[in-house]
Amino acid sequence: MNFLHHLLEKQRPLFEKGGKFERFYYVFEAAETFMFTPPSTTPARGTQIRDAIDLKRMMMTVVVAMLPCLIYGMWNAGHQHYLAIGQEADFMTKFMLGLKHTLPIILVAYAAGGLVETVFAVMRKHPINEGFLVTGMLIPLVMPITIPLWQVAVATIFAVLVAKEVFGGTGMNILNVALTARAFLYFAYPTDISGSVWTLLDGASTVDGYSGATALAIIAETSTAQGSGFTPGAAVAALNGTSWAPGLFSFENLFMGAIPGSIGETSTLMCLIGAAILIATGVGSWKIIVSVFAGAYLTGLLVNAVAVNAYMDLPAHYHLVIGGLAFGAVFMATDPVSAAHTETGKWIYGFFIGFFTVIIRVFNPAYPEGIMLAILLMNVFAPLIDYYVVQANKNRRLSRATV
Repeated sequence: MNFLHHLLEKQRPLFEKGGKFERFYYVFEAAETFMFTPPSTTPARGTQIRDAIDLKRMMMTVVVAMLPCLIYGMWNAGHQHYLAIGQEADFMTKFMLGLKHTLPIILVAYAAGGLVETVFAVMRKHPINEGFLVTGMLIPLVMPITIPLWQVAVATIFAVLVAKEVFGGTGMNILNVALTARAFLYFAYPTDISGSVWTLLDGASTVDGYSGATALAIIAETSTAQGSGFTPGAAVAALNGTSWAPGLFSFENLFMGAIPGSIGETSTLMCLIGAAILIATGVGSWKIIVSVFAGAYLTGLLVNAVAVNAYMDLPAHYHLVIGGLAFGAVFMATDPVSAAHTETGKWIYGFFIGFFTVIIRVFNPAYPEGIMLAILLMNVFAPLIDYYVVQANKNRRLSRATV
């Protein structure tokens, strides 16, 4: 490795001011600092303010927190495949099948987003930011395993360009970049990101009675079919009535996540492990995570009390384990850029994400997964929440002031 480091250092004059490739200096710097310690570092002696964490370490911590979801998602992709075709397979066979189809999605997301980041770094003459380490991982985790790779590339480029770079780059974006990519595909290519796209079949024949629907889709269909004349418990009965895989949508299995869904968002347990890592390292806000779950649960209880369709009658605790609520609460809502920054604001911001998630689910069966739209909506309102929290603090202090 020292040989490679020395080789890179010999090329440095070509990229520094006055060099032949001066305009590509930050591309060179990004490549070198990704692998090696930069040549100029903080000296051992002197007066410095030191912190154990910087942006690069923070981003890597989030990536590490997502690994349980990623590894479980790879296994689950293979598990759903063999479940659908009615064959037995061991853990590694399922995992390797999921790895084979997930890895290209990750590579395409990083390549497409990295290209946009590099172009803007060269144009604006600023370092390539580490923020895309997280976004490049988040995007594949909220995609179905069957998503065409070209759509991943188009959505990633669109999201990085429109949701981040036009606002000035990392730290300036209003909307969550990964959710913007998913929203783009949701509205531009709906047939490839909704419906029976969650199970990898690879042309194999499925078992009798197979359905590729998710738990949310089954509940939405039940609610639409029964209308206002629903029977109590119809939503849970519909989940438990899946014939091709008994117990597939039991509450325990919904919590574990061995169900059809996006690659990384099916397991509430893995999301909670990721939450523990983020909270223990001080990277993620526990207030936002807790308030999202609290908002969804309390809203679930509220709609239970006035239920007029099967979806509203769904027990409140089911809302916490179905769909992408847990993944969104842990990895999307806590985005330090697009979330609220004031401490009181974080409670309000998270609560309304949970609130709107359930409201969108139960009142609009066309969008059975509400967490995506709820977070994007609250991203827009986060600065307003912070503004009023700060103003309230100012007014409270002024009211106590005596002159």
